[in-house]
Amino acid sequence: MVDEQSARSRRVETTAEADIVVLDGPLGTALAARGVETPAPLWSAAALLDARGCDVVRAIHRDYARAGATVHTANTFRTKRRQAGAAWAELLARAVSLAREAVREVDPRHRIAGSIAPLEDCYRPDLSPASARQEHRELAQALAAARVDVLLCETFPHVGEALVALEEAVATGVEAWVSFTAGPGADLLSPEDIGAAAREAAARGARAVLVNCTPATRTLEHVERLAACGVPFGAYANAGAEAEGLGWAEGQGRASAARYADLARGWIEAGATIVGGCCGTGPAHIAALRALADEAARRPAGPPR
Repeated sequence: MVDEQSARSRRVETTAEADIVVLDGPLGTALAARGVETPAPLWSAAALLDARGCDVVRAIHRDYARAGATVHTANTFRTKRRQAGAAWAELLARAVSLAREAVREVDPRHRIAGSIAPLEDCYRPDLSPASARQEHRELAQALAAARVDVLLCETFPHVGEALVALEEAVATGVEAWVSFTAGPGADLLSPEDIGAAAREAAARGARAVLVNCTPATRTLEHVERLAACGVPFGAYANAGAEAEGLGWAEGQGRASAARYADLARGWIEAGATIVGGCCGTGPAHIAALRALADEAARRPAGPPR
């Protein structure tokens, strides 16, 4: 077994220095597909409450690693005090451990990201608390103590709360990324311009800016607006066609892995260097992205932009 500390020191290069970085796919819809219930308010974190759920979480992480992802997001999207109560810290630590155990079996150089999500519903920016700093600080510090490699502030529809979460993540000294979820016209759901939000996030210390949980068929317009943010950028989208409402609905269909990779090719051609999958994607989609990333790495570099 490779020594973990030396492996961490040789981990995948930062996004500014690497080729295309491939993120993993979702846990929530993957758990549901494997027969694990994900009830509110814990959603995917409910799987952390029993041995079978933990085994399935570990298996999902392992499958994504074998498919070619090199950054793996621990199941901490809903391990906040307001959803998990007194058990929140225990569940958070368990989620990080499960991700690390699974990934170590495949390649200990892969990185673990800790998910920091909006305190309330991702699709209701009007519910963003007026003062969220203390709660985001608590979560960021706990994830840093668990020794994640990246703090991923994800699925934020409201730039104000996203920047608060980002600032607390940056303050830990761990590499911090931020990912917004956007509506039609490349606006955040607040609504605010995603391009302006991305530039502000970069100015406040984000090492990468992304968009996620948008229909894959509508994600290119968002990626193009991220291009001027000054840091690495990318996307991890939903597999389905655009739903009647926001977010993911099981009945909206799923793009095949080949179709999803074809859409992601457009993101890479627009300059994205980080790609992955959100709701409705799975290991096959990640494997297709891995092949796409490897293809891009072999392609001769073009003239400077």
